[in-house]
Amino acid sequence: MKKIALAAYAAMTLAGAGVGATLSAEAQSAKAEKITGTVESHVAASKAAARTQFSSLQQRVCESAIPPSPAARASAGQVPAARAGGAGGGGRQSGPPSAAQWHAEPAKVFDNLYFVGMTEYSAWALTTSQGIIVIDTIFDYSVEDEVVNGLKKLGLNPADIKYALVSHAHTDHIGGARYLQEHFGAHVVMSKEDWDFADRTVPERIRPKRDIEAKDGDTLTLGDTTIALHLTPGHTPGTISSIYQVKDRGQTHTVATWGGTTIQGGKPETYLAYIGSADRYREIVKRSGADVVLSNHTAYDNTPANIAKLAMRKPSDSNPYVVGHDAVLRYITAAEECAKAGYLAVTKVAGQSSR
Repeated sequence: MKKIALAAYAAMTLAGAGVGATLSAEAQSAKAEKITGTVESHVAASKAAARTQFSSLQQRVCESAIPPSPAARASAGQVPAARAGGAGGGGRQSGPPSAAQWHAEPAKVFDNLYFVGMTEYSAWALTTSQGIIVIDTIFDYSVEDEVVNGLKKLGLNPADIKYALVSHAHTDHIGGARYLQEHFGAHVVMSKEDWDFADRTVPERIRPKRDIEAKDGDTLTLGDTTIALHLTPGHTPGTISSIYQVKDRGQTHTVATWGGTTIQGGKPETYLAYIGSADRYREIVKRSGADVVLSNHTAYDNTPANIAKLAMRKPSDSNPYVVGHDAVLRYITAAEECAKAGYLAVTKVAGQSSR
């Protein structure tokens, strides 16, 4: 009876319009016609938007977007970025690595938001008046150490976890969801498209039981806190990007999280979906006034450096995660411009191969 009551409560607190987010064939064609310029010009635009602030994001997205031929990379001035692990696109090595390779200490980031992730992969705990929402659940092998024990170290109770919001169904973000579901009764929230994607790609032993299917425009509310959910396909079929509020020393800030970063698969329609999602989400961010950008990979939002600064923060110091509205928009633009560069590169290669 308790589980039924919780399920009913979950259904009541996840509400929204459910507007479709996937680009139609006509919309894709219209979007393609607007992509002008060259591979090089879009890479340059991406670098200009990223500046040094988001250089890791820019390098990684362009690396994933532009076809991996030496000529294509050379023409774009792109050098493959060094990476701290092997699962940024959803993969993982055989057998769990040693904790020494991935363990990170938890940290309080805002009054109501905590980092409980790994050295490379992020998980966030958003505290509310009625419990905790975990945003992304990292790997099956690390979730207990980082999320569960991390909450305890921070003086929080993992039994208070009510929801696990999964941005997308790659194992570096969905891997720990089943553990939280089975041990704490957490409701797992993900788009229908990525629940279906998980059925095809996530090993059954770690795949959570299908739970709440989020639609575009839904809002997830727990107590005094609401997260707006927006479907932004491109990285996966149903990637969720979100908007919510946090407090820093009592002052309210708005967070934007671009749910999936790299471009997977190399098909023109994937690039167009990504570009369409970025265009749409940028307008959502504009309306929200977001001044904080968070990622589910620590390098892209400078989490290691930011947490180090927070540890030394003085009463007069600003929170390093509060980057300003313009920077949040530039973050999205940097990713989108890489997608445009990749689209032009892919379609050029496809055109040459058909001759």
